Amino acid sequence: MSINDIIVGKKKWRAHVSRVKALPQDYQIVYKEIQKYLFKVGTVELTDWTGLLSGIIDLFEEGAVLGKGVFEVTGSDVAAFCDDLIKDSNT
Repeated sequence: MSINDIIVGKKKWRAHVSRVKALPQDYQIVYKEIQKYLFKVGTVELTDWTGLLSGIIDLFEEGAVLGKGVFEVTGSDVAAFCDDLIKDSNT
């Protein structure tokens, strides 16, 4: 990994964090719990985290725009929501 790759990765991560901070508070809390869960039991194949986590933010942004509560988007069992996201991956 080159210095340039590290710099680009940090820029992507900062942009990602900015998107999370722009979400409503309840979405931010659930997102952070999902992120912790995925990092803990995450997939071996999760080397490109941006795809999965960015997809979750996309889903959350859409739900927020539609005025849905976060549990209307994820369901009441957030761990099951996460498990469904990674069900076909090696953990």
